[in-house]
Amino acid sequence: MPFLDHLEELRWRVIWSLIALFAGLIIGLIIVIKLNVLGLLIAPIQPYLGSERLSFTSPSDPFWVTLQLALVIGLLLSFPFIAYHLWAFFSPALEKSERQAIVPALYLGLVLFAGGVAMGYFVALPVALRFLMSFQTQALAPVIMAGPYLAFVTKLLLAFGAVFELPVVILVLSVLGLVTPQFLASKRRHALVGITILASVITPGDVIVLTAVMMVPLYFLYELSILLSRIVYRRKRKAEEAAENTPPGDGGAGGSMKLTVETPGD
Repeated sequence: MPFLDHLEELRWRVIWSLIALFAGLIIGLIIVIKLNVLGLLIAPIQPYLGSERLSFTSPSDPFWVTLQLALVIGLLLSFPFIAYHLWAFFSPALEKSERQAIVPALYLGLVLFAGGVAMGYFVALPVALRFLMSFQTQALAPVIMAGPYLAFVTKLLLAFGAVFELPVVILVLSVLGLVTPQFLASKRRHALVGITILASVITPGDVIVLTAVMMVPLYFLYELSILLSRIVYRRKRKAEEAAENTPPGDGGAGGSMKLTVETPGD
């Protein structure tokens, strides 16, 4: 395809991605209003509020909070469509075996992201709130503002979802030949240190309990990444062996048959 045709294709895929994002924003706005997403996010901190509700300081705060939640949901809803257009644009540059390995990785990524968000909501967020809300309770009275609290919750949940994408990243890098299972297995100690630091950064609150809770699935995901990388390289090895053992082509057999036929005539 000529260069200008590539630019034209990229332009249309960007336009369709923006349309999908706008549609996701509208659907996200409906979901936030109709399904009480705000109440779902407030539920973990409700025991510390009693009968009170979250506070706000500006008349426009409820609108902007609703819009921000709708934008986050819209991004999540439109991401599969955006990923499809990115994949459709870049996949012709990949080999068939690479495409066959990366496509399942994208579906695995959706499952892992949902699992990370679920763990963040049901495990990490309650532990973090219990720890953070236990300081200076006799001297200080909490006044929880809607904007900062929802930003805190959203960042925490998205961080857990993003971290759970580690196997997908390793799988794609293995398919492209940038990492090997031997390299990953030899770096377990370094990975454990990195996992500890990462878990400490993305888990606010109790450094010991919450960090340990986060380290366990992260290390499991690292081991899963090694397993997936081994599967990728095992398939590559089998494909290379099959290519080496395959005859150059049927032309050789056809040529000898031709000689057999022509010999009596000579």
